[in-house]
Amino acid sequence: MHIKPLTLVLTIIFQLCSVTAFSQKTAGLNSLLDKNSEFVFPQTTEKISKILHVKTIFYEDANDQKYAKWITKSGLELYCSLGKNNVVNEMFFDIPDDQVLVVENLPFGLALNKSTLQEAKSRFNRYGAQSQTLGKGSMYPNGAQLTFKKGKYYTTLLFDNKNLLRSVGITTELVDPAVN
Repeated sequence: MHIKPLTLVLTIIFQLCSVTAFSQKTAGLNSLLDKNSEFVFPQTTEKISKILHVKTIFYEDANDQKYAKWITKSGLELYCSLGKNNVVNEMFFDIPDDQVLVVENLPFGLALNKSTLQEAKSRFNRYGAQSQTLGKGSMYPNGAQLTFKKGKYYTTLLFDNKNLLRSVGITTELVDPAVN
């Protein structure tokens, strides 16, 4: 079989462009997840910083509620409210909207910008996962929210209008959608 040089060159160029346009990275959370790929609570801000190799950014909201966030080299942003003595009992995982990348190895084996609503419904159906469509004024208009409870934690997954996972939240109580 003889391949034309133009076909070969175009194939190589297309593959290089597709690899650089849609970067895939790992979250680097292994030490923060248990054997079932679930985030281990409680945590400390110091331990999270050490494992992620990034500095904790502390901040407060208008109600003097304390928060912490970490922005990893992969582009993943983790953030949470802080309990007594800066203990972490909840966690949110996001990537900025302007970054086109896939971040894998998140809790429950999920991947931002890769896991789909249908996959999540199938995987978390045994935990009574409930789905609802997000409204026009939400963070992801015409997207979806999937919520389930496993143990004492609620997990909220937000999907964009293409049904790709954009955000993961793990909390001890359900967060009112109006807060987002």
